Amino acid sequence: MPQGDTKRKSIKSSTLAARRLPVVHLRQNRKKFIKEVIALSISRIKQNTINRTALIEELEMTLFREKLRISQNRWRVDPDDENDFWDSIKRDLLLLSTEEDTQGMEDDILEKIVGRYVNEISGKFNTSHYQLARSLVTFGFGRLLNASRVKGFSSLWSNKVKLQDKIQITGQTELIRKLASKGTVIMLPTHFSNLDSILIGWIIHSLGMPQFLYGAGLNLFNIGVIAYFMNSLGAYKIDRRKKNAIYTETLKSYSSLAMQKGCHTLFFPGGSRSRSGKIEDRLKQGLLSTILEAQRINFEKSANYGKKIFVVPVTLNYHFVLEAPVLINEYLAQKGQERYYIETDEYSTSYKITTFLLKFFTKGSDISVSIGQPRDVLGNLVDEEGNSIDQQGRKINTRDYFSSRGAINRDLQREEQYTKMLSDKLVEEYHKINRAFSSHIVAFCAFEIWKNKHRKLDLYNLLRLPEEELFIDYDEFCKVVATIKERIFELKKAGRIDTAPHLEEDLEHIVAHGIANVGMYHAKRPLLLSKTGKITTQDLNTLFYYHNRLEGYGLEKYI
Repeated sequence: MPQGDTKRKSIKSSTLAARRLPVVHLRQNRKKFIKEVIALSISRIKQNTINRTALIEELEMTLFREKLRISQNRWRVDPDDENDFWDSIKRDLLLLSTEEDTQGMEDDILEKIVGRYVNEISGKFNTSHYQLARSLVTFGFGRLLNASRVKGFSSLWSNKVKLQDKIQITGQTELIRKLASKGTVIMLPTHFSNLDSILIGWIIHSLGMPQFLYGAGLNLFNIGVIAYFMNSLGAYKIDRRKKNAIYTETLKSYSSLAMQKGCHTLFFPGGSRSRSGKIEDRLKQGLLSTILEAQRINFEKSANYGKKIFVVPVTLNYHFVLEAPVLINEYLAQKGQERYYIETDEYSTSYKITTFLLKFFTKGSDISVSIGQPRDVLGNLVDEEGNSIDQQGRKINTRDYFSSRGAINRDLQREEQYTKMLSDKLVEEYHKINRAFSSHIVAFCAFEIWKNKHRKLDLYNLLRLPEEELFIDYDEFCKVVATIKERIFELKKAGRIDTAPHLEEDLEHIVAHGIANVGMYHAKRPLLLSKTGKITTQDLNTLFYYHNRLEGYGLEKYI
């Protein structure tokens, strides 16, 4: 068969396969799905409000928070009719409080708000754009990579350097491909950068996985070229500014219903990007709980076993994060309090994100994507056939954990406990599959040395140290790095962390590599070697951010 015919047959086959995917089916029946989400959301919200008065109070609180968001934290991506819509809700609530015959009017107001939220959350997946978008993501990143490594305009069309050489995907890749044919896969990555959402489409494609539905921050949809890829690759919108119960219940309903329909899904269980630079040690229970809910409902609908849901922890590893200085300053401003913060909309134009990617591929080194052990919704490991395995290595029936007296039943307190169990297992796995990079180690060591030299200072006073205090003798620094490197390899042997290949190099190379890569394109360098041959910093706050990547392993006691 001629090569052109083979290629056309392959494309046709891929297109037909894409049309059979649950995500595609959901999009083709979008109106019906939206109606189902609205109905489920309203039902959930009413279950959480004990009476009519409580529901009206919730509506009033939602109006107040939304008007506050519009006045204090408006984004360009927000619809033009925001004020008009919420003014109409205000008028409706005023009538509700002043007119006599208003029975049921609160239900109409609730339906209007939920309907708006669902239409905002729902992506605009286009089947005909899907294959093209997947190809363009791979092609575009590949061209940028070669432009960074091979000089000259012609390098944009070069294949000298492969994207796979830049982005290393490790872990249980074969197992999750098998599980995708046996049930619904939910990928749950750590979240550090806006780059996470952009890369995730390529990662799924590279793994040979079927189409995923995934949540991405609403602010990213303001970027024209990124919005196209997000929509084409199956993303739905999450607005982290909206904290009201009606929005969160609507978002949870959307997630749960999509999983019930068999859509492979990806979302960031930590919520927004890590402000501190730490791996998540606490996950948002809201969206995570929808996985348990979807599994229970799958069992309820099936007289036999019911379609299983598998969760897959994923840790993303970078030498540097473009937004690090902004994120760590937000973290330090908020530390120790329960507070509302204005999530910044930085890097939210096509020009800025393109510049970011060019810098990243030009100056950056490795990205590592670590795929953890797939588990069932209770946190038990699963085998290639999708069987759940307990700690004694025995096969167990997950269905039994949702049953009482032989029948599947809804028990929110029980599912809340199961969600906590799952969360703990995910956090544990994130730390195990985390890959220590040279940049993480040098940042950790430098900050801990200064911390030890000023033990009487609290964090905030430490971060205000004068420049003359911020120097470390190079030989002293290398000794500390050697100690921490040795301890990290001991932890790796115990299965508690992973390491990047460049940590196999000699000590001097590791130190030089780490200093060269940590925050390399920030205006102020977190770590550098001074002209006098000493280790110093231009930005202690940002150094603290990169240091935090190795928090939680007890390494500080070895310095």
